[in-house]
Amino acid sequence: MNKFRSFWPFQRFLTMFVLAHFAHHLVNALLIPLLPFIRNDFVLNYTQAGFVMSAFILSYGLAQWPGGWLADHIGRHITVAIGISGSAFCGLLLGLSPSFTMMIVFLVLLGLIGGGYHPSAPALVSGLVEPKNRGRALGFHLIGGSVAFVLTPLLAAVISAVWGWRGTFITLAVPALIFGIIFYMVLHRWGAYTRYEPTTVSSNKEVPAKLGHIRHLAPVIILITFTQAVTFSTISFIPLFIVDHFHVEESTAAASIALIWTAGLWAAPLGGYLSDRVGRLPVVLLTCLFIGPIIYLLNFVSYGFGTNAMLLAIGTLMVGRIPAAEAYIIERTSEQNRSTVLGIYCTGTENGGLLLGAVTPIMGYLIDKFSFYTSFTYAGIFLVIVTIACSIYLWASRT
Repeated sequence: MNKFRSFWPFQRFLTMFVLAHFAHHLVNALLIPLLPFIRNDFVLNYTQAGFVMSAFILSYGLAQWPGGWLADHIGRHITVAIGISGSAFCGLLLGLSPSFTMMIVFLVLLGLIGGGYHPSAPALVSGLVEPKNRGRALGFHLIGGSVAFVLTPLLAAVISAVWGWRGTFITLAVPALIFGIIFYMVLHRWGAYTRYEPTTVSSNKEVPAKLGHIRHLAPVIILITFTQAVTFSTISFIPLFIVDHFHVEESTAAASIALIWTAGLWAAPLGGYLSDRVGRLPVVLLTCLFIGPIIYLLNFVSYGFGTNAMLLAIGTLMVGRIPAAEAYIIERTSEQNRSTVLGIYCTGTENGGLLLGAVTPIMGYLIDKFSFYTSFTYAGIFLVIVTIACSIYLWASRT
């Protein structure tokens, strides 16, 4: 009974972080499913639609590194709370934006304010469990974000049909804003403490990783950065691909994007579990390698079962590697700089990362200039080449 009582506060704390992750993404997860509505409202082409995504993604990516540095200096619980309530407040501004220009300004603000969440949250979550269960804990935390990306397209399809895309932002921003305030009070009451350090030897006799191995961290961060950027740039145009290629209604296309994120409900914990058992690096490399061919296969499937299977596979591979990557980085960084390094990682990965801000307009240009087929083919080939190159380097530099 005493053991259960000592564990219960940590279990509640981890559950609250799942809800926090959900609230953080409740607004920014609306951008992709609402993109067809925004395009129609402002009469945008594919390239311009790509710049709408870039306004948020570039600022979100730029904010990750300074957000992580700030978390290490003022407290991770503060940056987590700002990442929730601040993002929600920007959602309200988006819904009230009087023009396209102001919408872009508020999207940039949304990215800048929300950038401190992801460099902070995994560092806090990792301290709640023993090293042998760290991957699963980080995977459990990811469920909250996955649920947000699953539900928001469905909610967007329903709410936008009644109140439009502006009303959708306002409706979902309000509960997220309230939760962020409550979560900050909970963190302040419990204290942002750490129970386990990454250097602790786990019960399965893992040798604790040496800190500061940049030659191992750098290629992994680069690999995930490029993979995530290309994958997210593809996902950004999936609703438009379904609407224009298969002649499906905008609301149906918006809802279909939820399939990608349903995988997070089980792929995130599974990826974390596998990383606890077979190793962090094998999970990262295999998921990065397989996602390229899956994107290429989008060219050959028919609407319905085929597209649904491909979207589910993309989500499984994309989400499944995240807890393995986060655990790999956390176990190779010091407590004092952990959020800063996670911020560097998140700069290239969260919602596609900083690079996605440049890749998405390029993807839009390729679609405008050539076709979806050509763009998806180039994306798939590029991902395979980068993964093989990074894998060879890591194999050659292994110790």
